[in-house]
Amino acid sequence: MNQKGRLSVAVIGAGLIGVDLATKISRSDRLGLELVVGRDESTPGLRRLAKEGLPVAANGIRSLIERDTPFDVVFDATNALAHPEHAKLLSPFSALLVDLTPSQVGRMVIPTVNGLDALSHRNVNMVSCGGQAAIPVLHAVARNHPIEYAEVVTTAAGPSIGRSTRLNLDEYIETTQDAVREFSGIEDVKVMVNLSPARPPVTFRVAISLLGEELSQESVRAAVDSAAQEMRAFVGGYTVTACTVNGGKAFIAVEVDASGDRIPRYAGNLDIINSAALHVAEQYAAVQLSSAYAETS
Repeated sequence: MNQKGRLSVAVIGAGLIGVDLATKISRSDRLGLELVVGRDESTPGLRRLAKEGLPVAANGIRSLIERDTPFDVVFDATNALAHPEHAKLLSPFSALLVDLTPSQVGRMVIPTVNGLDALSHRNVNMVSCGGQAAIPVLHAVARNHPIEYAEVVTTAAGPSIGRSTRLNLDEYIETTQDAVREFSGIEDVKVMVNLSPARPPVTFRVAISLLGEELSQESVRAAVDSAAQEMRAFVGGYTVTACTVNGGKAFIAVEVDASGDRIPRYAGNLDIINSAALHVAEQYAAVQLSSAYAETS
């Protein structure tokens, strides 16, 4: 806990996701942003945060592990190839490691499905932006309907996709497919990704097609609306734009508008995974801070 009674937090990575995440953390009542690290001091994100007086360092993961006082929470906003090494180096410490890459190294977490798992796992993985958008809906529908096949197509604007995400597209697809299977119980799953070059940029969208039994417009819509309401508690721009059922087929479409912190409104793909990661960390912080206050009272 830092001097302001919040858990101390570091962010690894100063790209599109890392900078927006740092801004969100700086507004938290439970998390105190103490460091954002990159590997190059000339990185635009690091320079921008430094100009605003936020603490930054350019020595990468070494800046964390060489610190005298360990952090309580570390967010990894780099890439799936780098995360395993980061996890290994941070394993001797007690920090909660929240992985925003599709590395699948830690326990996969979808806040509205198994968010409390962060209380018992030191390394949690936020799957992917598409997974965070689609899995709450798929989980809700599959609980009451036998589903044989699920197809998830995510469409994101080209300018919202950073270099790390482009390097991790294979891992993105594999991790999202595995997470859909785990949290919905649907075995036959296909995930596809579209990076749209359209101008003006398109809003982040996830289209879900299902084949199953006992599907009705009323029951599917009720499950989808319930899941969407839970999501909007921490992702305000989460909107169901289509939900239709025809025989044994269902089609659901979701769009996510970003909150506009550090990223344009069309970049809901960045906003949803950052908001999900922050939500999980704040739930963890609430428990840790409550325990700390109980011990000192």
